[in-house]
Amino acid sequence: MNGEQGWDRAHWLWMAALVGGSSYFAAVILHLDGALIWAWKASGVGLLAAWAAANAYGRGGWTMAAALAFGALGDWMLDAIGMMQGAAAFAAGHVIAIVLYLGNRRAAMTGSQKLLVAVVVPLALLAAWGLTKTAEPDQMAAALAYTAIVALMAATAWASRFPRYRTGIGAMLFLASDLFIFAGEGGALSKDVTMWLVWPLYFGGQALIAWGVVGTLAKEAKL
Repeated sequence: MNGEQGWDRAHWLWMAALVGGSSYFAAVILHLDGALIWAWKASGVGLLAAWAAANAYGRGGWTMAAALAFGALGDWMLDAIGMMQGAAAFAAGHVIAIVLYLGNRRAAMTGSQKLLVAVVVPLALLAAWGLTKTAEPDQMAAALAYTAIVALMAATAWASRFPRYRTGIGAMLFLASDLFIFAGEGGALSKDVTMWLVWPLYFGGQALIAWGVVGTLAKEAKL
């Protein structure tokens, strides 16, 4: 993405977000912890939210910025406060994103695209159930409820008018990252494996979502 395209009013924030989010993977691999590490973790998506706000020309842009801000809050809360509180922040961000996507539905979709949208939620729920069925009932219920929300976010993103190879795929990567978290927590995969997958899928997904939505809305506002 080129900051000279005319619509990007704070390209340096985009670059800073990529640096912050990408570099945090080192903390994942090294198993670093502490208050500064929690802030580092939140920096990538937090800067994406700031970038989205800097390029917000209307309600849609501010809605995307809010969804990303809740994602950054969730990143921080997961480690600083707890899993349930962090998940609640993420869920709030997903609900905000769902509202945005439903308000920007694609005018027409092919049969295969409609099929994908229809199966994302049930397949994600089936996968989450399989990965958490040995957990305590309340934990499994929370995992399924959260999965339903993030899968609906992914489905509505795919059905939206925003670029599928950016926002659509980004939302699917986000969903995949959460399923890998469940795989690691439930023992289906070793955490030594999932740690290589969860953060890259998550942050890459958030960056693609932001790029697709913010770029589309900002360029339209410039016309």
